[in-house]
Amino acid sequence: MSKKAHLVDLAGELERHLGDPHDPASRMSFKDVLEFDEREEYPYPLLNMLQRRHLPEYALPGSHGGMATDVEVGFNLMRMVARRDPTSAAALMLTSLAFMPTWIAGTDEQKRHLISAIKNGGVYAWGLSERDHGSDLLNNGMRAVKVDGGYLLGGEKWLIGNATVADGLAIFARTDPKGGPAGYSIFMLEKRKAPAGTVDELPNERLHGLRAIDMSGVRLDGVFVPDSALVGREGQGLELALKTAQTARTVIGCLALSAADTSMRVVMDFAENRIIFGKAVADIPYSRRQLVECFADLFIGDAVALGAVRALQVAPQQTSVWSSVSKYFLPTLFEGTVSQLNVVIGARFYLRAHPHYGIQQKMGRDLVVANFADGNTVVNLKNIALQLDQLVATMGDAGEELRAESIERVGVLYDMDAEMPPYQPWRQELFSRGKDDALLAFPDSLAKLRVLAADAKPQERDWLLRAADAAETLVGQAPRLREECAALREQFGKEYAQSAELFDLAKQYSLMHAAAACVHTHVYSHGLMEDPLPSGALLLLQMERLHRHFRPHEAITDVAVVDEVMRILRHMYRENRLFSYWQFQLADRGDVASAHN
Repeated sequence: MSKKAHLVDLAGELERHLGDPHDPASRMSFKDVLEFDEREEYPYPLLNMLQRRHLPEYALPGSHGGMATDVEVGFNLMRMVARRDPTSAAALMLTSLAFMPTWIAGTDEQKRHLISAIKNGGVYAWGLSERDHGSDLLNNGMRAVKVDGGYLLGGEKWLIGNATVADGLAIFARTDPKGGPAGYSIFMLEKRKAPAGTVDELPNERLHGLRAIDMSGVRLDGVFVPDSALVGREGQGLELALKTAQTARTVIGCLALSAADTSMRVVMDFAENRIIFGKAVADIPYSRRQLVECFADLFIGDAVALGAVRALQVAPQQTSVWSSVSKYFLPTLFEGTVSQLNVVIGARFYLRAHPHYGIQQKMGRDLVVANFADGNTVVNLKNIALQLDQLVATMGDAGEELRAESIERVGVLYDMDAEMPPYQPWRQELFSRGKDDALLAFPDSLAKLRVLAADAKPQERDWLLRAADAAETLVGQAPRLREECAALREQFGKEYAQSAELFDLAKQYSLMHAAAACVHTHVYSHGLMEDPLPSGALLLLQMERLHRHFRPHEAITDVAVVDEVMRILRHMYRENRLFSYWQFQLADRGDVASAHN
């Protein structure tokens, strides 16, 4: 069985098990999800059911008893969960996140212990953030004081997912009083084994989205942990935290993708069945245009995620850039997408208790967490901005050898059936040294796209060539970014890296990366896509959506493109496929013809 077919089978099997979320009798229904959300009650029954299905094990290394193979397997299976409830998906991901430092630098004994605990239902939390320091990790106040046989942990961690319900936490703590990059370490704290009174759980914080999640914290008062609780070397904490963040920033994109997919599907239920002014809402030209634009957004995000998730294995030296682009771009894109869909659905967006449309509001609230969890928008833009000079310089100065290496990797990054090297998170690096394969290999993929166009039928040829021209314009802005970086450095001097103007250039760079990802995906996976994909019309509309971030009112598509993309959208909607290049078969649906009432 091919790699793609195996993943499609796994996703389909999970979908059938979970059932139609609109069916109140299914294992993970919107009815149950909304009731937990409304009561702000941690969804133990849903999580227990998913644990019995071994979902957490797809994020644990197979070499030590888990079921993880490629990262994209766990990522895509979690999409099946998150399209029903981002809260349940987030709760499972938090345990996986707490395990990451141990996966990167832990001993075999530590890995086996944690994996065994998680397989047996253990819940863990990632104790990183603090009330007074936020993203400023080098000012964290939690201390670990060395004593005979171990350390005494003291301080507070706040806004920690799973903190109260967790059996243990990975704690980021200061081991050198002076702090600094080598002044922090990570410890595994088995909370249930701590002496009474040494661990105080902080009150749960009420949230705008993910209302049923446990988002609280802990206060530690001289908690003893043995030397065996230290993960990696003393002083390695910052490195482990940053590498863990790279993985977290990448995989959290599944929450935004899934929330937008469900939102798109719910709005299509309305638009296809609601008759107004004598026709279905989906056939009203303005609404039709809104729907296909949002559909194109889903595929832009899918292409960005495809490359970013695979880069964890294929290009770990570049994940500092890929993870930050994905973490900034996906939630920002999909917040706009869901807002646009709300215009189509109208008043039903506000009907919180509606049995069919109530989920729409929750999805819009939940996806926002992907903006700030594990590094907010500002943090990720800053990470891109600090490397921008080198990135745009390398695009212009790369030699043939470097481009050839990038082309080879891109052939794996965007070929959905390509075998990847094993996931080895310790190989991830904190800086990309100016390399971004998506953009370095873009000229080659652009040439390949024009070759595909030459062999296509006339209408498809036209769309592909127009998409190629638009992509070339988008990615071709690198020389301008390079000039503007130089001008900003001259203007601001030492304050260059903090300038708002540089952050805006980082946003533009992310759009260029996204355009390249769409082209690469079409070029390297077009032969693997199921009908009605691939599509030159969809690719052209993707380019227009990105182009409009630069020129909001300039169209590069026409009615024929809209009609063709609407045909594709309707096909995938009626065949009940995930709005993704993967096109996973979703659980059978009941009758939705009356859902607009």
